Amino acid sequence: MNYGSFPPFQDKTNQHSHECPNKLTVIGEATIQASPDQAIITLGAITENKDPTIAQQQNATAMANILKGLASLGIPDDQIKTKEYRMDPQYDYLDGKEIFRNYKVHHILEIRTKNIDRVGSMIDTSIKNGSNSVSNIRFSLSQHDMYYNQTLELALQNAKQKALALAKAADVTLQQIPEIIEEIPAGPLPVLYQTSFVAKAASTQIQPGELEIKAIVKVIYTFH
Repeated sequence: MNYGSFPPFQDKTNQHSHECPNKLTVIGEATIQASPDQAIITLGAITENKDPTIAQQQNATAMANILKGLASLGIPDDQIKTKEYRMDPQYDYLDGKEIFRNYKVHHILEIRTKNIDRVGSMIDTSIKNGSNSVSNIRFSLSQHDMYYNQTLELALQNAKQKALALAKAADVTLQQIPEIIEEIPAGPLPVLYQTSFVAKAASTQIQPGELEIKAIVKVIYTFH
């Protein structure tokens, strides 16, 4: 009986070893600092009244004065936008009962500016003209991608230095770089200030400080 011919048995042990080269994985990190060149200010007016029309009118008057004050500082309209506007009824709770108190109107603006040295005067002028809510101030970089790419280069250099040190210690020779993976860091986070309304005679002093930009890369080398 003829069962046909079969190919000879092949030992794939050596072949498998060539398909799975020795690998060295290193993490490269770098951080640079840069001075922010733009700011986002969130502020506005909150008014309350039992009559919703009066609450709205009071808010409109306050906002008109705030915008007038910002215009006097040379802030163009295209750098100001409404971030939030709403009217909500307010209630007190007594003995499990809901008792109407008044209506509250929120009108919050977002102001973007590259004149970060004038942020304090923008806040002071807005408060003087009727703002009673300054939610936060965020400083950031307009050229963030440029700084981040520079940090990536430094992170890759850091990974290479680590790999060379490890290879020397292990007495092995590094081959090609088959894979470079960009890890997403948590930052950079904008510098953030949170402020509640307090009437003061002194001017508001804002210090933007510096932003930290961080990059992380994973580099996988082969070696023999």
